[in-house]
Amino acid sequence: MTLPNCAKCVQVYCRKGGWKVEELPDFCPMKTKGEIIRKALEKYKEEENRLLYLNSTITEQRAYQMVRGRIIGVRPRLLEIIKFSEMMGWKRLGVAFCTGLSDEARRVVEILEKAGFEVCSVRCKCGGIDKTELGVPKEYKISSLYGRPDSFEAGCNPIVQAEVLNSEEVELNIIVGLCIGHDILFSKYSKAPVTTLIVKDRVTGHNPVASLYSAYHNPRYYSEL
Repeated sequence: MTLPNCAKCVQVYCRKGGWKVEELPDFCPMKTKGEIIRKALEKYKEEENRLLYLNSTITEQRAYQMVRGRIIGVRPRLLEIIKFSEMMGWKRLGVAFCTGLSDEARRVVEILEKAGFEVCSVRCKCGGIDKTELGVPKEYKISSLYGRPDSFEAGCNPIVQAEVLNSEEVELNIIVGLCIGHDILFSKYSKAPVTTLIVKDRVTGHNPVASLYSAYHNPRYYSEL
């Protein structure tokens, strides 16, 4: 059976009205996953989902304005998070951040507090536990690259971040630069919904899309795959 693969679609039938199943490419889930789609659509009727979806769609529309005859984006992501949270009625927000983005996290917290929110923030190193105590062999420490595998190296602690924020009953958690994998664990254990403000990318200044287009990045990192 052909796997769903919308990324390969050129015609983008789902953005058009009046499409017919027979004209869809074989990899289109609208052709092969009709029953799953129908059942999924029913879930938008659940009150929590209905409110989340409605407010996200309103936030999306308000992110644009007509300026001198052109529709342009007018809200950065952090402002969208603020406006969305206001619409949802959320008052207490959590920020789970990488210690390498401490300055960015401080700025985020200050802006959120200025907007009227209570904000709880937890650094990834909270707990102060050496990586070996979390089951990581010492040869996988960053310090081992410097020839110092036995030196103390605090491990990132996304489960602790999630549980600390859970204890404060935050209504939304915001990820600021957590490592890949750590962000997954954080999301797994967070009781509150999770959104990402900053994605960790050590090479591109936390702008992952740059490696898809930049001639300085793309050949270097992907040509040998």
